[in-house]
Amino acid sequence: MDPAWKNLSSDKKQESKSEFLSVLKSQREKIHPSTYSLVGTRGDVDFLLWTLTESLETLQELHSQLMKTVMGRFLMTPYSYLATIRPSEYFGKTRDPERVGSKYLFVYPFTKKREWYGLPFEERTRIMRDHVQVGHKYSSVTIHTSYSFGLDDYEFILSFETDHPEDFLNLVIELRTSEASRYTAVETPIFTCISVSPENMLDLLGP
Repeated sequence: MDPAWKNLSSDKKQESKSEFLSVLKSQREKIHPSTYSLVGTRGDVDFLLWTLTESLETLQELHSQLMKTVMGRFLMTPYSYLATIRPSEYFGKTRDPERVGSKYLFVYPFTKKREWYGLPFEERTRIMRDHVQVGHKYSSVTIHTSYSFGLDDYEFILSFETDHPEDFLNLVIELRTSEASRYTAVETPIFTCISVSPENMLDLLGP
């Protein structure tokens, strides 16, 4: 949010919030948004929208409508990640876990080193099986893997839902020592997000 928004009168700010929320709610059935605040958890992001849709045009329409609101003129998009859900290359699962609506969401882009794809497929499968087993030890964390290569700048977008941030922390600390981590090229920036209602997401920006 551009700090200049805070200089608007209280009435103007409230009107801008209502307009923004109205647009967001009008697209609810098409994009299934989840709303999160990053106020206090990251200095360069104030809130996050996690949206799911089957159409790029629907996503484009949402962003266009939000930018045309009064509040939209004060908003910047410092980060935007586009990815798709597909079966695992190694395990062939047919669907990603449903969003569970946990209190916290941890998100980061991920890219592997090119050397990874030089390994035989069977070897990669073995390494990934061991990697996934670590994740299974932390049942309070729901892991979402979406595929970004060819659509955006990264290979994957990883999202972790949990009510226990310490479990996520312990999970990634343990994964850091796994064999698969040797082939990690990029796994930042990391976003620590707190689930809030759309109204609270905007109220946390200021009165």
